[in-house]
Amino acid sequence: MRFSLGQFTSQKQIQKLAPRMIQSMEILQLPVLELQERIDQEMTENPVLEEIEVEQEELEGAEALQAAEQSAESEGESELIVDEDSNNADDFERLDDLDQEIPDYFDEQPRLSVNRVQEFSDRYHDTMANISQRGITLYDHLLLQLRELDLPVELLTMAERIASSLDAEGGGYLKLPLESLIRNDLDEQQLAIAQQALDVVQQLDPPGVAARNLEECLLLQLSVEDPFYRELHLLITNHLEDLEHNRLPLIQKQTGMSIEDIQLIWEELRQLNPKPAASFVEKPVMSVVPDLFVHRDDDGRYVVTVEERDIPQLCISNYYRRRLKAADANKEEKDFLRRKLNGAQWLIEAIQQRQATLLKVSQAIVDHQYRVIDDGLEAIVPLKMQQIADTVSVHVTTVSRAVDDKWIQTPRGIFPLRGFFVGGTTGEDGEDVAWDNIRTKLQEIIDQEDKAKPHSDDELVRRLKAAGLSVARRTVTKYRKKMGIPSSRQRKDWGKV
Repeated sequence: MRFSLGQFTSQKQIQKLAPRMIQSMEILQLPVLELQERIDQEMTENPVLEEIEVEQEELEGAEALQAAEQSAESEGESELIVDEDSNNADDFERLDDLDQEIPDYFDEQPRLSVNRVQEFSDRYHDTMANISQRGITLYDHLLLQLRELDLPVELLTMAERIASSLDAEGGGYLKLPLESLIRNDLDEQQLAIAQQALDVVQQLDPPGVAARNLEECLLLQLSVEDPFYRELHLLITNHLEDLEHNRLPLIQKQTGMSIEDIQLIWEELRQLNPKPAASFVEKPVMSVVPDLFVHRDDDGRYVVTVEERDIPQLCISNYYRRRLKAADANKEEKDFLRRKLNGAQWLIEAIQQRQATLLKVSQAIVDHQYRVIDDGLEAIVPLKMQQIADTVSVHVTTVSRAVDDKWIQTPRGIFPLRGFFVGGTTGEDGEDVAWDNIRTKLQEIIDQEDKAKPHSDDELVRRLKAAGLSVARRTVTKYRKKMGIPSSRQRKDWGKV
């Protein structure tokens, strides 16, 4: 090995993705709504792109094709536009319709058709209709109540500051110490005002707001008029952790209450809200537009079609193609046109490739998971992306991009395309069983167990095996926790012991 400073040459082989390949992968990954936005953006930035009129296609149809064939026979082969700096002559379409009237100036943008304008209008109104009305925030709700109280200015200001510091996402708790809300944390008078302001806010609606922990939140919701006020206060103050772990005999020993009374008070405790401000958090409503549709053909086979109605059909402007050949076009204009024509052709081909790839991948998925459409999700079988990639002869990353954020509408409902890929294991009968089916069976076994003697994880393994599902104990424990199912001790009903 030699260490030295200086210039030297070397040869090495590296793999680089061409811009055209990158664009194709980006287009493939876009769901239908984002693809529409991408096309609208490209049509705005690239003047050579035009939209084919759907009505013209439907009305002329075969007549237009026949006229084009006759024109080709009479006029001979059309001339190709070839980029002087490129060896690929297929980037451009053949020139035709040369007798069309040419606009008087170069920068004229193609006018939008009436149908295109209507499509933009419909899309805008659909978007506005799907936007939920902005609800009142927790801060606004508290502020309205504070303004109705006759409070001194200093106290009102501090109460508003506390209201603005509440964590609505976390349920309306005050996560900051009071000392951080005053200018001088050593000023006892300011600290007393802050504590008084906190007491005011904690009396507002919703009950339990501005609490600093769960215990305080629950206690704020109690009323001395509650028939079980003393017992509720006792459990909240001293036994919240014991209740969480279902240690009812320990609570019985320390309080002297019976198991039946503890369970009754616990049921009352469950009526309290641990996150009182949750209703003030806006939950976005996702609008799902399917990219694919499934229908049954005459032979009983499920056939997939790709959404094309709402995707504009693009073509290259004849005017700008002719300008590239025009004798009065200078070099700068021609270079500009070559770049735009290449970009337009790449986009059109990328969209066509997206549709073809998406159709192949989704059809292979439906062929493999057709029982889901017949019998529901309980009939899903294990499926890996590599299996589909091998079936349609593409790379597994292509399958991943094709199914990303895509939805398919079936006779049974709308499903995410990625949801058809699930792991699994082999059952006692040699059949592949999806993990989703194992979780469903696990839930069924737990629902039917004797709550006085709930099944341990080892017992759950034995019962799953008896149902033909061989699963390891650690797998049962993992899925039980993921499903939010407590342990056998926590599921035990001490009142039935």
